[in-house]
Amino acid sequence: MTEDLFIGLMSGTSLDGIDVALVDFNNDGSDPTQQKPALQTFFLPYPPSLRTQILALQHPTTNELEITELISNQIAQLYAEAVNQLLTSTAISANKIIAIGCHGQTIRHRPGFADGIGFTLQIGNAALLAELTNITVVADFRSRDIAAGGQGAPLVPAFHQAMFASTQTNRAIINIGGIANITYLGSTGEVFGFDSGPGNMLLDAWIKQHKGLDYDANGTWANSGKIIESLLTKMLAEPYFSLPSPKSTGRDLFNDKWLSKLLIDTNYLPEDVARTLVALTAHSIYDALNNFCNEVDEIYLCGGGAHNDLLIQSLQLLLDDKKLATTDALGVGMDWVEAIAFAWLARQCLHSKTASLPNVTGAKGARILGAIYQH
Repeated sequence: MTEDLFIGLMSGTSLDGIDVALVDFNNDGSDPTQQKPALQTFFLPYPPSLRTQILALQHPTTNELEITELISNQIAQLYAEAVNQLLTSTAISANKIIAIGCHGQTIRHRPGFADGIGFTLQIGNAALLAELTNITVVADFRSRDIAAGGQGAPLVPAFHQAMFASTQTNRAIINIGGIANITYLGSTGEVFGFDSGPGNMLLDAWIKQHKGLDYDANGTWANSGKIIESLLTKMLAEPYFSLPSPKSTGRDLFNDKWLSKLLIDTNYLPEDVARTLVALTAHSIYDALNNFCNEVDEIYLCGGGAHNDLLIQSLQLLLDDKKLATTDALGVGMDWVEAIAFAWLARQCLHSKTASLPNVTGAKGARILGAIYQH
């Protein structure tokens, strides 16, 4: 059987590092997504100094154009390092890889802003990545959808449909990274998706501020606190949560300034705020499922938030007896779904196949996504 090898790269809003997946889609004429495609995976953490620099770029700053371009080069070099380490571990040469699908690091995401079109910016110099790896790179997946009037995100529901849809049950796939997003997969073929709100992002920033840690492992610190019901109510009053889909969000809205405004003239214990932030993620996901999704029989989680025991327990309590599991139960590791998705998106692009869903992003129609940097 002919190998159909792609690499997917994902570095999300959590800013923890780079997920890399080597994928074989087995291009033999059958449906490749009915198989377990990941051959090998690898994670390369971001250096703390780079994470700090990227966070600073989330807001306007002095000389940001030059800083952005230099950091873009630095990220591309780390992407190349991650790819090369993965290939070394598998003893597969670069010339066997058809392409790299690279999401890039989101700096700003503002669809519809100012002129009604808006913009999105994911950095990580794709031309340099192609040069350093000797592999064709497909990048900049969001811009085409935004040009067509869409949100440019989330992009993975089409992949979720190909990989996880069932004709027997209605499923929800929930990725909890820095931002949480939901894909609804109806048993009759209905598919839609949207960002429900913050995932790990606010809690990560809060524990960094108070404990100097990058994340709250298993929600242990947050579990030492109590939910501040009045604060949770204020948080859930954010207008974004009641907006209908299509919708997408990111650090442009849910950031330290957003949280600080809610904490003015308060004297809450830090661990109580942390516990409330976990409740915010759980309740915003639950509310989104109830308010915007049809009947859901099974819910599958992926992303870093799926490791947070407190968050999972909080979700399960809200969901009552609904089946809650991770995508591992469907044959795809919960840490690698998005990296595999961008390998799939690159494949779609090179095969001149559309990969956007207009009912997800709100674009005028399905589009072929991605810019190709040919090796």
